[in-house]
Amino acid sequence: MSPRVRPVLPDRPLPGHAVCVDLRIPTEGAYDPDADVRAALDVPQPGGERRFLVVDEADRLVAHQLLYERLSSYGPAHVVCLAVGARGERTLSRSLTLRPPAAGVLWLFDSTEDGVPGEAVLRPLVDVLSTPEVFDAVLRALGEVVHGVAVPAVRVLEHDLTDEARARAWRQAVEGLTGPDVPAGTVSAEQVPGALALLLGEGVPRSLSGHQWLPPHGRAGAALAACDAAVGEAVDGYHRVRGPAGLLTGAGRNTDLPADAERVTAELQRFRTAVADAFGAAGGTRLTAEHRGVLRERGVELPELPREISRAGIVPALRDLTHDLIAKGLPLRSVAARLSALSARTAPVGSAARLARLDALCGPGQLRRLAGLHPFTAGGSRPVAFAVTGFLALLAGLWPLLGWVLGPAVGVLAAGLAHLMLRRRPNRSPDGRIDGGGATGAAPRLFGGLLGGLVGAGLGHVLDLPVWAGALAAVVAVAAVVLLALRDWTRAVDDWWARAEPEEAWRILREVQALVVTTAVHDWLFAEVRHHCSAGAGAVAGLLRGLAETADGHGRPQASRKPDRTEAAPPPVRETGAASWSWEDWRDDADDWGEGPGDWTDAPEAWADGAADGSWRRGDGAADGSWPGAEGPDGGSWRGADGDGDGTWPGADGSGDSPWGGTEGRRAAAGPAAPRGPSSGDGSRAVPVPAPGWLERRYGDGGPALVDTLVGDLVAGTVLILDRCWAGIERDPGALPRAGHEGRLTELLDETLLRLERDVAASPPPRYEGLGDPDALTSLAAFTDRSDRPDAARLTGVAADAVARLLLAEDDPGRTVALCGPEHLRLLSHDPLAARQVRFVPEAMRRGASGDDIWRGTAEDVVWTGAGRHAGILRLVPLRADVVHTVRAEEAGEP
Repeated sequence: MSPRVRPVLPDRPLPGHAVCVDLRIPTEGAYDPDADVRAALDVPQPGGERRFLVVDEADRLVAHQLLYERLSSYGPAHVVCLAVGARGERTLSRSLTLRPPAAGVLWLFDSTEDGVPGEAVLRPLVDVLSTPEVFDAVLRALGEVVHGVAVPAVRVLEHDLTDEARARAWRQAVEGLTGPDVPAGTVSAEQVPGALALLLGEGVPRSLSGHQWLPPHGRAGAALAACDAAVGEAVDGYHRVRGPAGLLTGAGRNTDLPADAERVTAELQRFRTAVADAFGAAGGTRLTAEHRGVLRERGVELPELPREISRAGIVPALRDLTHDLIAKGLPLRSVAARLSALSARTAPVGSAARLARLDALCGPGQLRRLAGLHPFTAGGSRPVAFAVTGFLALLAGLWPLLGWVLGPAVGVLAAGLAHLMLRRRPNRSPDGRIDGGGATGAAPRLFGGLLGGLVGAGLGHVLDLPVWAGALAAVVAVAAVVLLALRDWTRAVDDWWARAEPEEAWRILREVQALVVTTAVHDWLFAEVRHHCSAGAGAVAGLLRGLAETADGHGRPQASRKPDRTEAAPPPVRETGAASWSWEDWRDDADDWGEGPGDWTDAPEAWADGAADGSWRRGDGAADGSWPGAEGPDGGSWRGADGDGDGTWPGADGSGDSPWGGTEGRRAAAGPAAPRGPSSGDGSRAVPVPAPGWLERRYGDGGPALVDTLVGDLVAGTVLILDRCWAGIERDPGALPRAGHEGRLTELLDETLLRLERDVAASPPPRYEGLGDPDALTSLAAFTDRSDRPDAARLTGVAADAVARLLLAEDDPGRTVALCGPEHLRLLSHDPLAARQVRFVPEAMRRGASGDDIWRGTAEDVVWTGAGRHAGILRLVPLRADVVHTVRAEEAGEP
């Protein structure tokens, strides 16, 4: 194990985890332990829970006494020290600072596994111990062993993702957060909160429904009233003219409909001019007192801003809209597109832009049409009039003798009525100043009547009808002529009125008045609110696009999270969880154990605390060579070579298990050659770093809930980032500092990626306590509350049953691997009851195990951790009483 390997520390600890410090002397580069301690002290930790995990060299614990004391300079601190010793070390000296209950030491040696880099051993151990639950459990256990110093023996299962699965999940999560580029699209009043819906529609708030926008004493109001009165007079004259009285009497003699229509056009033109003048005079993004005065001069009276809408309510409505869109699952760019559409719809364009609409409603074309002269035509088709009049005259001529007079007289009557219609036509002024012309068909009626009357008189002379029949025919003919004339007059007047359309001015007045109200509300009264909404929506849309671009830049994780990572599967293990063992391994071990100055086979006197005859005695004094629970490969207990029970203690010859772990696990990783990793992009093969024998890695391809969980975490964090920008948008949307929020998103991405790498996002994101308005996030509770996490199997794709089997197995010390060499075993306490054990499992793995009762019977001392991808057993084997020395400051000298 290398004396100084920086990668053993996490790149960034998760919130609440122990702060890791490495005080070892580096092989290269500057060495500044004071700076390392200061940096550790600056890391924020929960109040009252200051934890430090220190990696140090075993022979420098006393020299670093002041450094350990400084860790408590900000308040009481708990320290667990990983003291890395060399092969030749046989004693451990530590200062008073590293005594329980506030501190403890785990002593591990550089000779654990040859061929395994130091970071491959320390990095997973640091990851496990930095978890707060495991840290506290280990510190409590160290307080129960002699001197608070122990040698760790571990067996750890790691559930993780392959690099390809992690990169794919991260890329899909970022894409799910940002989404593709989409056009701005449209937004309707039904899709936004009520405060914003008022700005999108053309409606008027209910509180302003009774307001008089154009008072009668004003310029525009007077023109409106005059035009309305002119139209009313024209309508009254039309009703007087169109009936029988208008034709047969002098009721319509003083009615001048053409002059009334001319006056309507003039007054409508004056009203339009007043409105256009008001539209062009006022404008801008804010309604001032000066603007109100200008509008009042032109006849427009504006009220105060209604209670339904205010500038202060715009940003909360934008926030609710943004949250609602996010709650519907829209990615950032889609939300930005909706907000951009809202910004465009609510942007104030000024009342001058309404002039085009005013021209469309009351432009020169409409005015010319109202002022136009339309001919008056009556009597229908001329041939039809000729035939009908001739027929009626024929009926009147059937009266014998009198028919020669009555028949032609009916034709003259029809022609006279037609001429009267022409004289009293409604498109002609009484003085003849305005005349639209006309035709009533008097000549066809005259000729038809004369001809029909003569024919009828001749026919009556031949038929010699009774007097009463001739009289009846004459009466019918005269009545029909009069009634048809009245019908033709009424139809002709109605037709001319429909073509002249003076009443259309009323419709134009209503529409122009509605346009004035809409302009007054949305372009003048709401100008500042609309500008604030447009600027705010545009600022949020721009921020979301910037966040999406920032996230796209982090869409690809680093090539590798840790240098000891390998895609190769771990070596096969036995059902008990220890690595495979063979006699060939034993022979290799025997050759290796005799190397170095600490050769334990050359120093039998070092075992003075054992039996004089070389046998190992049990705690009860028996010298049968057996050890409780220690079994050989065939299931039998370990005894002497001749089977008589006086053999050596288990594990002393490398062939058995000891209370602190079996040697087969320590040598398993160095036995078979580790398979090569996946090929790189250029076709070469990546050389994997072998894992320690006590670490079993299981890689998954990602579970069904992994991407959704990551997206949910990113969305929740983004919502919290946005929560900090609303106040700035309220003050000044144009001055919103995007860089700061994009930096926070970078931190969010780094934190989420870190949790993805540390425990496959099984731990929830840190709780954010700085919400400006927690009630505003009620609709996003499913996104902002990330405490309910999926189980480990749905995240990694690896079932947690192996973890359950490991914890449910019998308390077999052989399942763990001691992190020391065989030459150091004599330094350990031989009392099996003195060892302490910590079993730890992430909560996500417990939820992910199949079956409802798979954890039934699990030991009560299992530590359920809130985070981490590791589960396993950590045994703390104490040392002999004479191995650990406590040195006071005056003895060691102040460093």
